[in-house]
Amino acid sequence: MSNLRVLVISAAFGAGHIRAAEAVIEAIWAKRPNTEIYHADFGAFLNKAFHLVIKTAYIDMIKYTPKLWGEFYYRTSDIPSDSLFQRFLNGLGRQEFISYIHSVQPDLIVCTYPTIAGVLAQLKEEELLTVPLAAVVTDYAIHNQWVHQGVDLYLVGSQEVADGLAQRGIDPGCLKVTGIPVSPKFEIKLDREELVGRFGLDPGQPTILVMGGAYGVLDNASGICRLIMQNKLPVQLLIVCGRDKRLYSTLEPLVRKAENRVLLFEFVENVEELMTVSDLMITKAGGLTVSEALTKQLPMVIYKPIPGQEKANSEFLRRVGTGKIAATEGELLQILTHLLENPEEIKIMSHAAAKLPRRTAETAADYLLELFRQRNRVRKVG
Repeated sequence: MSNLRVLVISAAFGAGHIRAAEAVIEAIWAKRPNTEIYHADFGAFLNKAFHLVIKTAYIDMIKYTPKLWGEFYYRTSDIPSDSLFQRFLNGLGRQEFISYIHSVQPDLIVCTYPTIAGVLAQLKEEELLTVPLAAVVTDYAIHNQWVHQGVDLYLVGSQEVADGLAQRGIDPGCLKVTGIPVSPKFEIKLDREELVGRFGLDPGQPTILVMGGAYGVLDNASGICRLIMQNKLPVQLLIVCGRDKRLYSTLEPLVRKAENRVLLFEFVENVEELMTVSDLMITKAGGLTVSEALTKQLPMVIYKPIPGQEKANSEFLRRVGTGKIAATEGELLQILTHLLENPEEIKIMSHAAAKLPRRTAETAADYLLELFRQRNRVRKVG
């Protein structure tokens, strides 16, 4: 019997979609090591100049004009599947995409970005694609860009998202609540005491992790760090700048003068270790970052959530009791001061994360492999 071939497609608009894809790949390989997995970036099938323009525009909009992004997000949230805009999106990279799929000849396709789901669903409706198709929804929010009748299986982060998709016409039998898949390394219990020693941290002082996202889109991250240092909050800081070299160079002189113990990082591969030694995280509300922190039972303060999916993710955290939202520096300082003076509240937030249903990338892989087995049985019977 030939090996199972899986095509996983993500998009480099932020790192979250890629991390979700990598988590699914890890989990499938853990269950079926001989699986042939191809991981493609949808941007590779677009005109290079066009792809660069839209990627740059997206990141700049998120960083510099978040209200404009929010307006675009909300205006397209209920757009019909047969609209001119949706047909335009479904045509992006179409011929190159079809050729690539034919060259891979996958038995199963998994996508972690909504536009890709639309392109593939359209191909299925036109019977140009017969392979089972699964979509991994990477936010705790519902948007019509994820709603496509040609998708055979949806893996979603919460029951609310599943209910929202069902209300928009998706067959409830296609919806599985798995949590947003994160790398299995976040599931491993690490030795906090050993890590605290390795990083040179004070085990008796609270640690705050500040994460600005891969492209440094946490609003005024340098101002946040300056706020904590200048107000002499009794904490030590771990600051991850991602690929934002400007942020790193801005913070370097502040770190040298800081009275707090501060560790400054660029892009890192050991986020699970940083989360393990932290008591609280200040961050943007990207779906994957949120899910990784929930897995590590790390309470969060979301600073100025971007309108759209990040605002929805923030509200989800507040509802389940694992996160707080600060709209201004004043609110942020107030929240941090209150939590540091009342550390039992930080523990309550951590316990709230622990009480959430444990669903993992392994669960997602189980559903994906079952989808393949079901469709394979039907094909054999037919």
